[in-house]
Amino acid sequence: MKIIRTVVELREEVRTWRREGCTVGVVPTMGALHGGHLSLVRRGLVETDRVIVTLFVNPKQFNDASDLAAYPRTEESDVEKLKPLGAHVLYAPGAAEMYPSGFQTKVSVSGVSEGLCGAGRAGHFDGVATVVCKLFLQAGADKAFFGEKDFQQLHVVRRMARDLDIPIEVIGCPTVRDADGLALSSRNERLSPAARANATAIPAALHEAAIQLAAGTGIADTLGAATERLKCIPDSRFEYLELRHEDDLSPVNTVARPARLLAAVWLGDVRLIDNVPVAAL
Repeated sequence: MKIIRTVVELREEVRTWRREGCTVGVVPTMGALHGGHLSLVRRGLVETDRVIVTLFVNPKQFNDASDLAAYPRTEESDVEKLKPLGAHVLYAPGAAEMYPSGFQTKVSVSGVSEGLCGAGRAGHFDGVATVVCKLFLQAGADKAFFGEKDFQQLHVVRRMARDLDIPIEVIGCPTVRDADGLALSSRNERLSPAARANATAIPAALHEAAIQLAAGTGIADTLGAATERLKCIPDSRFEYLELRHEDDLSPVNTVARPARLLAAVWLGDVRLIDNVPVAAL
């Protein structure tokens, strides 16, 4: 696996692959890799001939300086996790490579970025759309692989690529969970043992609510009960629980087509998000 840190070198590598007739996949990450990230790499290796994993902790998507400072930087261990899988390139540019002096452009996606995580994280999805747009153009890949845990982000990225005519297929991959149901996340490493144990109440509440909704239980009653369950998690702060249509994130009044139940909860200073599908009635 090559480690590449400049756009020029990355593009030259991809040109070589193209001359060999290879298809190219990209897995954008901010590092601190876990089993969820690795599942995306494996999917990429199945669907494309060459896979680029990107590693860049993007300052433009953090609206809290302390959150950015606390985000884990673990490139050395990330490299060791990737090597056995057979990824071809780790693209790990520095901040000056991604945002050189004088950089002034922002990519903003309205609609699907509004509400949910967009409501409490001003500028977050502008930062996501900007960096992912750059990574897509730098890599020139055929397919990109993202986890469904960040479901709103997946919609933002798809909308951005579609609207800007970037010739790439954005593929959503299922959320990977620990044995106790908690969605894998780099932020889980920051949870205290007690908070980690309490966090399992998030997927439990979502899955129970999804079962009830699919069985025809009223939306208001189901969401009300699930909200109370999330609010009762010890030492936590509830942010949101919402039911949205799966295809466009519009609000749901009746479960007439596939939907997603999405939540965000703070445990101490760690913000966790999760979502589960809800089958149409």
